[in-house]
Amino acid sequence: MAQLFFKYGAMNSGKSIEILKVAHNYEEQNKPVLMFTSGIDNRDEVGYVSSRIGLRRKAIPIFDDTNIFEIVKNHPEKLFCILVDEVQFLKKEHVLQLTKIVDVLDIPVMGFGLKNDFQNELFEGSKYMLIYADKIEEMKTICWFCHKKATMNLRIDENGKPIYVGEQIQIGGNDTYYPVCRKCHANPPL
Repeated sequence: MAQLFFKYGAMNSGKSIEILKVAHNYEEQNKPVLMFTSGIDNRDEVGYVSSRIGLRRKAIPIFDDTNIFEIVKNHPEKLFCILVDEVQFLKKEHVLQLTKIVDVLDIPVMGFGLKNDFQNELFEGSKYMLIYADKIEEMKTICWFCHKKATMNLRIDENGKPIYVGEQIQIGGNDTYYPVCRKCHANPPL
């Protein structure tokens, strides 16, 4: 029976490399998958999943008006898994479409993304993945500054100073965010 999976972690926890690995493992066994990613993530190029270690793959970009369920339902070949990167940027209706893929089409869906933003508020997509996912798994990484587990994302400015106010979504990598523990988020040793 198909399930909806949510794999979340702080920045640098290996989410994108994991989704690329999962796609490879399915396809190596001749089991086609569809990969999606948020249309607002333009760090590499819109419509690509890219890892920090240099691997990348084309994916279907998700915009506000994208109907993921219809794309999957109308796909010409049998699909064995649906993979979604940057799931935190999805809207509630997208997450409900993912549940429909699982419940109606009986295809497993794996969503990868951040749980909380730099102010430690849930993203919309993450909130609804936490509510609707059948299985939730944390992908772990270590704090940028100490040896503890990173559970938060610290936004920094161009001078490396912490930022605690601003728009929820600002696309960036190591130049913009550090994975940190709670203590270092509140008092980063910068």
